[in-house]
Amino acid sequence: MSAETTEVVGTPDLIEVQQHLVRPTDPVIGKVVASELCTKGRKKAAGVVRHVAIDVSGTPLEGAFRAGQSFGVVPPGTAPNGKPHKLRLYSISAPSAGEDGEGKVLATSVKRVMEEHWEDHSLFLGVCSNYLCDLPIGAEVQVTGPAGKRFVLPADTSKHDYVFIATGTGIAPFRAMVLDLLTSGCTSQIVLLMGSPYTTDLLYDELFRELDKKHDNFHYVTAISREPQPDLPRKLYVQQRISTNADMFKPLLESDRTLVYVCGIAGMELGIFQEMHTVLSPEGFAQYVQADETLLADPKSWDRKMIPRQLKPTRRMALEVY
Repeated sequence: MSAETTEVVGTPDLIEVQQHLVRPTDPVIGKVVASELCTKGRKKAAGVVRHVAIDVSGTPLEGAFRAGQSFGVVPPGTAPNGKPHKLRLYSISAPSAGEDGEGKVLATSVKRVMEEHWEDHSLFLGVCSNYLCDLPIGAEVQVTGPAGKRFVLPADTSKHDYVFIATGTGIAPFRAMVLDLLTSGCTSQIVLLMGSPYTTDLLYDELFRELDKKHDNFHYVTAISREPQPDLPRKLYVQQRISTNADMFKPLLESDRTLVYVCGIAGMELGIFQEMHTVLSPEGFAQYVQADETLLADPKSWDRKMIPRQLKPTRRMALEVY
């Protein structure tokens, strides 16, 4: 039987969310109430990532955003072409109840973009990322949203178990989702797999380790690609944890209850597909990714350009890559 005809079981009914309550053409004013480094190594990390919290009380955004959604930021000033800077979207890292528990304060994880133009070696600074990271407490910022309706939790969270896979600031929506699940008393199995080049680049690491110790149903796993692992004789990328920790991931992925969410740098999803193909049966793999049998026979030939036309994620796998 072709994988394309495999019946997918355990598909979720997602929560209903509100979208575009505040349009880019008419942003509202929020106020920065917190800005903190969220890397494990703090000042030693290779990149600078800040957890920026914004008070949106009194605006249509108050109480309207949900874990997994995004909000927009309109940076001031104009681009080199003389036109106003365009809206930038950021994943919400605050739980649905907000950082304050009342839905008034949303947050995001912002990485400062600092690169070199390859043509002339001049420095390039990301307009909105550096703007947000520079904002002091009390500063006003123009915001819009919320946006997104597919990368969210199911309506009945108790019906499912969860595998969250992130790299970099892709951890933002999972901070929100994990807090939503655990604070609601959800007893489902939750695994958060975080990939990073160095240990010092892990985001919210202290928080997740504390939650792992506190909750029996939450498991935090890391993969470090540029330094040795304490439990392995080698370095590894995030997707390789699926195989090295197959005793954890295989039973979970084989369950009809499990949903997989992937967020981070584009390209990671292909390796995740390949590792899942390694540990799962063809029928099990087809519950998350469906493809023609000729492709399934040779996963090393896969290319990310095949996603989603030839390698088609089912509703049990949600992708948010950038």
